[in-house]
Amino acid sequence: METASRFLAGFLLGSLIGASTALLLAPKSGEELRGQISDEATRIQDEVKKAASDRRTELEQQLTALRAPSKTDQI
Repeated sequence: METASRFLAGFLLGSLIGASTALLLAPKSGEELRGQISDEATRIQDEVKKAASDRRTELEQQLTALRAPSKTDQI
């Protein structure tokens, strides 16, 4: 699980660096560039929020399953 978290963090960081580099090297005006950077930052923020929400839901389900009494506890 730690490996997956590290991979996701590295992927997101690499994506952000790659996107920033591509935007900075693109031949556009400063205003257009700032708009694109803002849009990309918003998109990444939304993706991170969704991933965190999905992970929270998954962990809550696992916690519920762990708290549920098993059949061996009832015997």
